[in-house]
Amino acid sequence: MADPVQRLAGELARLPGIGEKTATRLAFHLVRAPADQVRALAQALVELVEKTRLCSTCMNVTDEDPCATCKDPRRDGETICVVATPTDLIALERGGHYRGRYHVLHGLLSPLDGIGPDDLRIADLMKRLPRVIGSDEAAVTAASSAVKEVIVATSPSVEGEATAMYLARLIKPLGVAVTRIATGLPVGGEIEYSDQATLARALAHRSAL
Repeated sequence: MADPVQRLAGELARLPGIGEKTATRLAFHLVRAPADQVRALAQALVELVEKTRLCSTCMNVTDEDPCATCKDPRRDGETICVVATPTDLIALERGGHYRGRYHVLHGLLSPLDGIGPDDLRIADLMKRLPRVIGSDEAAVTAASSAVKEVIVATSPSVEGEATAMYLARLIKPLGVAVTRIATGLPVGGEIEYSDQATLARALAHRSAL
């Protein structure tokens, strides 16, 4: 391959989910694509680096600080939904059922992979909650005075559960309610094809009709 094509294929292969063959195919597709289309892609990548940042409040990826969600006065300031990644936030927003605020951790606790609390945006979350001064007194700032509940919306994996338990231990002493999103059978799913852990969670979190 020509050196520019080989270099591009090498860079594309570093992306998650893209192997060497797929990267090579994409590189040659761009070689044959119109020049203005390739330049538009290159410009989008440059702007991704230069214009995106993390919101200083919720830690979501944004091009303005604070982000549009944090600035929206229609959002319920009493709840903060904690998610692992920006893509999880997008999935919840797509449903349109949650109208509170968010906080993005940018990962999950995973001791085997060397990911601890200091590697996540947990400290930034705690800054948004009341701070304990004494044994039974909390200093509540104007920014955190409305927070009544933290919803932990991490995946039901080992890492997700560990992160949820860790956050609950940190937040509950502050007098803020900590809840966990329910897990169980998906809508339209078949019981006979569900694994035992999913069935156990569905039974444990059953609701009245």
